[in-house]
Amino acid sequence: MVFNMDRLGSMAVFVKAVDLGSFAAAASALGLSGPMVGKHIRFLEERLGVRLLNRTTRRQSLTDFGRAYYERCRVVLAEADAADALAADQLGEPRGRLRVTMPEHFGRRCVVPVLLQLARRYPALELDLSLGDRLVDLVEEGFDLAIRTGGLADRAGLIARRVARQRMVVCAAPAYLSAHGAPTDLDDLARHEGIIYRRSARIPQWLFPRDGRPAVEVLPRHRIQLDDLETIADLAVAGMGLAWLPSWLIREQLASGALVTVLPDQPEYLYDVHTLWVQTPHLPLKVRAAVDALAAALPGYMGPRCDPGGDPGGEG
Repeated sequence: MVFNMDRLGSMAVFVKAVDLGSFAAAASALGLSGPMVGKHIRFLEERLGVRLLNRTTRRQSLTDFGRAYYERCRVVLAEADAADALAADQLGEPRGRLRVTMPEHFGRRCVVPVLLQLARRYPALELDLSLGDRLVDLVEEGFDLAIRTGGLADRAGLIARRVARQRMVVCAAPAYLSAHGAPTDLDDLARHEGIIYRRSARIPQWLFPRDGRPAVEVLPRHRIQLDDLETIADLAVAGMGLAWLPSWLIREQLASGALVTVLPDQPEYLYDVHTLWVQTPHLPLKVRAAVDALAAALPGYMGPRCDPGGDPGGEG
């Protein structure tokens, strides 16, 4: 990027110098020389007729005016970037790097294939994907988009859009059911052995919907608990007990007969799948394209009866 000696370019250099704490760091980040960073700052000071930074050989600090001017510059630069992005979106197609964070298994099985299709469609789009179950701070870690399943604990400063629903099923291996019988109702789950998912030392209850009332919470007795859904599915196939799992995870096992669903008359619980992004005056085209692609294609990867339903819009 070329930083001409004009007001907006010099503002960008000034903000970077303040953010990074030194002329040298700003020069390295912007591909400029140290003296050139100083020239940009002096250009602004001479134009404004007031000092922005107190500088010594060891450190620099903002003057009172410099601090207020810095905050205004950040707003101006953000608006300029938004205006440029708006023009690019009107004239072109999704491009640039798209950073997305998502749960590991769900991401690999369902989300990544959708995003790869998007990247094939738009050659100028770059993907930077992070698969893991840790909840990240989108602003601090620089992500454009997050995919999350289940409840949304903290949405401050974020926009959320539901793009799909995850159907949860109780399943077991035929060998387990032959040995122990199949549960006949929710109360009967108490006499069965469960294979339990644990996340961050917390054990979620198995949930079953009721019309107009809070979901029924059940936790079968258990000797095995672990934090990996695929391993739970493997243990269920091995006949170690009942498991409560997303239908997309065990689609192949259900199709082959390695696992069968139990309690067929009991409605299945649906976990919402959301996309989240930082609230901004102008949503970049690359983010909007990814959200729309996920809303359109995710249900197909998650199996039948897992569709977004009647909530197509964003939720603030």
